[in-house]
Formats: sequence, structure tokens, C-alpha cells
Amino acid sequence: MISFILGTTAELIKIAPVYHGIVERGVRPKIWFTAQHVDEVADVLSDLNLPEPDLWFVPREKAHNLESPAQVPGWAAQVLRTAWGRRQELRAALTEDGRPPLVLVHGDTFTTPYGALIGKRILKSRVGHIEAGARSGSILSPLPEELNRKIAAKVVDIHFAPTAREVANLKNTRGVVVDTEANTAIDSMRLAIGQPLVVDVPEKFGLATLHRFELLSRADKYREALEILREESRKMPVLYMAGAPEREKIRALDLEHLFDDRFIIRPKLRYLKFLPVVARAEYVVTDSGGLQEECGYLGIPCAVHRHRTERHVGIGANVELTEMRGDKLRTFLDSYTERRGDNWTDKYHPSEIVVNTLAQLGYC
Repeated sequence: MISFILGTTAELIKIAPVYHGIVERGVRPKIWFTAQHVDEVADVLSDLNLPEPDLWFVPREKAHNLESPAQVPGWAAQVLRTAWGRRQELRAALTEDGRPPLVLVHGDTFTTPYGALIGKRILKSRVGHIEAGARSGSILSPLPEELNRKIAAKVVDIHFAPTAREVANLKNTRGVVVDTEANTAIDSMRLAIGQPLVVDVPEKFGLATLHRFELLSRADKYREALEILREESRKMPVLYMAGAPEREKIRALDLEHLFDDRFIIRPKLRYLKFLPVVARAEYVVTDSGGLQEECGYLGIPCAVHRHRTERHVGIGANVELTEMRGDKLRTFLDSYTERRGDNWTDKYHPSEIVVNTLAQLGYC
């Protein structure tokens, strides 16, 4: 039996095509959810035709989004209590169909190493990691993602690496390494980008999402980025998709005056509603590694406003790493029209490689 241990809406999005591919092989995987994210989970499950999680490690009535590092210890303790208290039940579930047990984790959230350790140490299962092998080269940037990936790599048995670069990063790692040729997000993107727009957008616009703790914790850098985007919005409208933490930071820094009918702040959209907006943007400014990859595959000019990125899709072509420098962000905005690239969404099918590998190994 296969079980996914997941904790965020982004992980649900990226495993959806793998989940459905396994179902097509006649196996119904389980989804065990750690509830790092709670908001919009029901909508994402509905959008992607995924079932309700078979297990919530944090009781659903008590679950809430993790919004600060201070909340992590309490969350982690609750997940561990559930995993340990129900270990016999979960071990039985993993062996109920007579196939070898396998726990699959994804990406680089807190759930990634935690789920891998639970699968390996508590549930006595083999563990697979989808989107394995990304490295920035610095434990501190991005933190905690780089550390999460390195911890997971120590216990994982099957590493599904998106490209040859990630395969090379894992060459001295224990376990089997499989090159999936791209991120499974590309399979989810095919479903999303063709959806109709559900929000009004200007005929031409830039798009921004800036939300990472690494940036929001630096008031000077966050203010600088927003001020640059406001300047740019005088040339062409800019949509800034902001969640609750970003809006709170904007209020705390007294930056609400920056936004108007040209520099437009909007609530975040869930995946199937957001990707059609991305696909129509003239450019994207983001600190999201996932959105960086999506823009890389779509060929959309993208500035990644971070010191480092562990992802390399599009870098040097349509994607520019700003190193969180205002001058590099301005240079990108002055020259983004020269960066538009080809759309690669039909070239790769990584989820098929994952599912075929699992079938060859006897898991489905």
C-alpha cells in the first residue's frame, strides 16, 4: 500500500497527477495530512479531484495554518503523538493489500523530513521523495527548506529528482535516484492554465507574489521591493497577490498608501484560479520557487526576489535571480520584454515516470 504524508496545499497540487496515475494502475493510495496548511484545503481537493485525507495528524477541528516558526514545535508534537499513538493501525493500513509498504513525501516543507522519519522509523516503511535533490548550497538560504531537504535525503529510499542537476546532487546519497526530467508541477499546470479567468485583470499587467519569511522579516528589503513595484505600476498595472501574513506586514510597516488602482493588491487565489492569471501576465516578480518553475516552463519573464534559489528551471533564460537586490530587480523590469521564452508544458511528463517506476518496483 502507498500512502502520501503531506501537509500543504502546494504539496497536494504537485502530487495530484501522481495520485491519479497510481489510481489508474488499480491502487488507491492513502493521504495522511499533517495540516501545515488548512485554509483552502477543501477547495484544492475539490479542484484536483482528490479525496478527503484518510487521516489528519492534527485533529481537523484544532488545525490551523502554520504562520510563524514559533508554532512549529507544538504542531510537530501533535503530529508525533498521532503517529506514535496510531502506529499499529497505520502499519496495518500500509500492508493491507499485500504489496510492499511505501510512504511518499514531497518537496521541502517541514512535513517532508518529518513525514520521511515517521514513515521510516515509526511505520517501518520504505520512503520515496518526490521533487528530491534540490540544493541552494547554503543551509541558511533558504531556511528551513534547504535543511528539510538534507534531512529527508538521509532516510529516503527512492529519490525522484526533477532534472539531471538534482540527480547529480544526490550521487553520494543512499537509495535509488530516478530522473523524472521535470517537476510534477508541470503535469498539474496543464490542467490549470486552460481554465477560464475568474477575476478581472487589466489587458496588460505585471504580477507579483512576495510572501516568504526570508523577505518579510527584512523590513527594508520588503519595503524596497514594494516601492519598486509601485514605480513600475506607473508604466503598466501590477497585481500583487497577498495573503494574510503579507497584509499584516504591510499594515505594520505603514505601507498601505503604496497601493491604488495601478499597484493593485488582491487576495491570493487558489491554484486552478491563479495559474490562468499567471499565464496572462507580462512578467512575474516572486520569491516562490514553485512559481519560478511554473514561469520557467511557461516561458514567462520572471524575477525571483531571493538571495539564492535551489531551483534552476529558467535561470539564465527567462528567469532572473535578483539576490534580493533592488538594482537587479529594476534592471529586470526595464528589460523583461527581451526574456520571454518558449512554453515547455507539453514536453515533459514526470508523473508518468514516477508511476512507472513504482509499478516496476512492485508498489502498484
